[in-house]
Amino acid sequence: MNQLIINANSREKRFATVKNGEVEKIYIEQPGQLSLVGNIYLGIVEKVIPGMNAAFVNFGEEMSGFLQKDKLPSYVLSDDENKTNRSISSYVHQGEKLLVQVEKDAAGTKGARLTGIIELQGENLVYMPQGKYIAVSKKADSADTRNKWREFASQVKTPEEGLIFRTESLNQTEEAIMSELERHRAEYSQMKNAMSAMKKPGIIHSRDYFFEQAVAALLSFENGEVITDSLDFKKRIQDHITEGIEIEFYNGNDHIFSFYKIEQEIERLLKRIVWLDKGAYMVIDQGEALTMIDVNTGKFSGKTDLRDTVTKTNLNAAVEAARQIRLRDLAGIILIDFIDMKNDSERNKVQKLIQKELLQDERRTRIIGFTELGILQLTRKKTKQSLAETLTEKCWTCGGTGQVLSAETVAYRLERALWEYKNSDYEEVLIAATNEVINRFSGEADIHKLRLEKALGLKIKFSLSDAAKPFYEILKVGASTESG
Repeated sequence: MNQLIINANSREKRFATVKNGEVEKIYIEQPGQLSLVGNIYLGIVEKVIPGMNAAFVNFGEEMSGFLQKDKLPSYVLSDDENKTNRSISSYVHQGEKLLVQVEKDAAGTKGARLTGIIELQGENLVYMPQGKYIAVSKKADSADTRNKWREFASQVKTPEEGLIFRTESLNQTEEAIMSELERHRAEYSQMKNAMSAMKKPGIIHSRDYFFEQAVAALLSFENGEVITDSLDFKKRIQDHITEGIEIEFYNGNDHIFSFYKIEQEIERLLKRIVWLDKGAYMVIDQGEALTMIDVNTGKFSGKTDLRDTVTKTNLNAAVEAARQIRLRDLAGIILIDFIDMKNDSERNKVQKLIQKELLQDERRTRIIGFTELGILQLTRKKTKQSLAETLTEKCWTCGGTGQVLSAETVAYRLERALWEYKNSDYEEVLIAATNEVINRFSGEADIHKLRLEKALGLKIKFSLSDAAKPFYEILKVGASTESG
């Protein structure tokens, strides 16, 4: 039984797909973290950099976007056979206004990646006003079908336009496709008019990415049910319901994600440890540069020998690792440290299995292979934040490292800092510190504190700090506050 469970009655919108009782995908969209991918803006070129064949474009967001030469309409539409060797300065200049679309969200210090080749998404077509391109879905059942739609496209499109025929278009009539094409043309014309009326960079067209993602998930179902807690959303998605799929409004007392046990799955996906069958487990550590997945046998022991245990654990881990990568939306460089395998045939078996499992992934992945140390390398395209990046933030206490200096270390640092006041004219020092630092510094019956006061000729007084980690701060040094 396939289920699309949609929680859309609050500001944070979420949906999950469940196939045969197992969660396959979780998508979460928070108001403060909305993806800009697909949005269309009026942009103004701030700087052209010939050495990078790229330009920085102010498009009204906090950081300027990055636009490469081959994503400029003037470059794509040029018939110059030598255009690849020409500088970007031949195709765009500083201060130029142009429509741009976000291809990839900003991340860290990197601005968004932009394109000037606008794509308008439809149910049957992807329309590119200046794409100069024709493509037909690879899922077309025959070369005749592909040729039919290519021939149709060449007859109805202008030389500048580009058309991509989606899988859903293959069974449509030419009249239906033509009607959608005209709607896209009218929409683009409205954008051009809006652009001409704008004086500053800013948004022209905003995609409802959550709705589009939910519809895309629905289209992957051949049968099943859609369950949503929002009557408005139920009404919107109704038009996309096909034969074999039922839609239901949920109004139970329990939260929809709690009732269908999606909330519990999200909690598990935020944990480092993922348990496998028979006591084996994986540890997933997600960093800024890469994600590391470490496989361990734990309590699992095979029926025959150690090699049997290792092979079965690694095969189980390969299936679960692919699922975790999808559900957690991990991206970039991913390293999987399987339990050491003695020969290439075992490694090939594991690699082929994870490759097969990743075929279900809608995001582009590339398996590079095993390193000499037996670590499987793969990459996955990043288009948005991972689940952990969406739902969590870096710990302000430890700075995301998972570690803080011990109270003992901080106490020793305080001691070294106070030695700098030896032979000074000061009589007393006031220090704010956490209780554990004070205790480590002072010692039993203040033995260490009294020793240091005698050595420095300085009275040491403490004020209790409620800091969340071992901490001290020298607040004041000066004359003694004790009366004669």
